[in-house]
Amino acid sequence: MAKAVHMMVRVLEEERSVAFYSTVFGLTVAQRVDFPDFTLIYMSNAEASFEVELTVNKGRAEPYDLGNGYGHLAFVVEDLAAARARIEAAGYSPKDIKQMTHDGQPFGRFFFIEDPDGYKIEVLERGGRFR
Repeated sequence: MAKAVHMMVRVLEEERSVAFYSTVFGLTVAQRVDFPDFTLIYMSNAEASFEVELTVNKGRAEPYDLGNGYGHLAFVVEDLAAARARIEAAGYSPKDIKQMTHDGQPFGRFFFIEDPDGYKIEVLERGGRFR
């Protein structure tokens, strides 16, 4: 059996990205590993052992082209409206809350936000399959 341990995203500015994931999702730096050409920053919180790995390639000056293959990373929260309000008050720009249904039944409530490098992140209200 396999266990998911992290998802990696390439970021342009370490400080800006660490601040975003810390402020918006309560992640803290679990480990920072510096190599000659790049730095890996592993971020997590007490909710799960899954980590977000930020990779900073040294000497990179231009934003990454995310292309059309990247989907999104997702986090769950207890109170979606409160999380959205807190994130907006912190100076970020979450999108509007949406409700998804399937076969006429509620499936999920969510909003999206983009990190400083343009990666889409879905914030879901805890419930149903989203625990």
